[in-house]
Amino acid sequence: MDKTDKIIVGISIGDLNGIGVEVILKTFEDKRMLDFCTPVLFGATKPISYHKKALNLETPVHGIASIAQVNHNKINVLTVWKEEVKIALGTATKEAGNFAFKSLEAAVQHLKENKIDVLVTSPINKENIQSEAFKAPGHTEYLEEKLAGKSLMILMTNELKIGLITGHIPIAKVAETLTPELIKSKVETMHSSLQQDFGIYKPKIAVLSLNPHCGDNGIIGDEDDLVLKPTLKEIADSGKLVFGPYAADGFFGSENYKNFDGVLATYHDQGLAPFKALSFGKGVNFTAGLSQIRTSPDHGTGYDIAGKNKANPSSFKEALFTAIQVYKSRKEYKELTDNPLKLK
Repeated sequence: MDKTDKIIVGISIGDLNGIGVEVILKTFEDKRMLDFCTPVLFGATKPISYHKKALNLETPVHGIASIAQVNHNKINVLTVWKEEVKIALGTATKEAGNFAFKSLEAAVQHLKENKIDVLVTSPINKENIQSEAFKAPGHTEYLEEKLAGKSLMILMTNELKIGLITGHIPIAKVAETLTPELIKSKVETMHSSLQQDFGIYKPKIAVLSLNPHCGDNGIIGDEDDLVLKPTLKEIADSGKLVFGPYAADGFFGSENYKNFDGVLATYHDQGLAPFKALSFGKGVNFTAGLSQIRTSPDHGTGYDIAGKNKANPSSFKEALFTAIQVYKSRKEYKELTDNPLKLK
């Protein structure tokens, strides 16, 4: 393969009955996108052609049988399967889940083998993708199983980065899961990511409280006093700029989040609800802490608008640009830290 300086972006095509293929095709309608990267879609050309016809889109794609055949001036579709796929736009089917996994599995394998530089994942249905081979609650957990490192889900825009201390777990299990060890691990992962992935030398990180009003001195729960506060003090004493816990309602209502480089929420909806209220359609889901780079748009399968040519590609496009930027930042950080005092 005659590789140029362009970054090879692997793209898993997600649930074929949703809007994943649509936002991909719309992203690359502008041929100038190929100046920034070389896209490789993992799937097959026939389902892509089905979507093009249904949506009346003319984005050209180029089928390849192996990554060695990649064309840096085209939108490559690497053939992962040859079977016919029954597409039922707007409907959750087990068949669509099976092929979503085939695409993801192949893309992750290429990522592990450094045959692609970064991975952008299109939305999956977390229910119909379940199988003996995929038992994870979502992309983040699956990627942590397959790649080196400890993952941290970060929802981000240029102005706001929210990470999750606990992810896809039931609310009933959050308090027992929120241990000092987990908090320290997630703070360390976010701190490292802000430095190497986003070039922030001395990041400031805020941590949200578990209970309303930080527990009101134990009246509404004692986890903030017994677990969060002493753990955050220990981390701060080690030299990191970590602050909190902050009550989540006032923190976002007062726009205090603008004073920090990163925010850690104690559970899923505490972080994602305000994030999507502030940034939906412009946000990116970035999996920090892993050996390889993965991003995705901040929306789901969009069954309700699938096949109607209504999907907005903005979030997918942001995910693509974020993956490219993180790749460049991580490469630069490695060069700077490998030999900080190079001898001439």
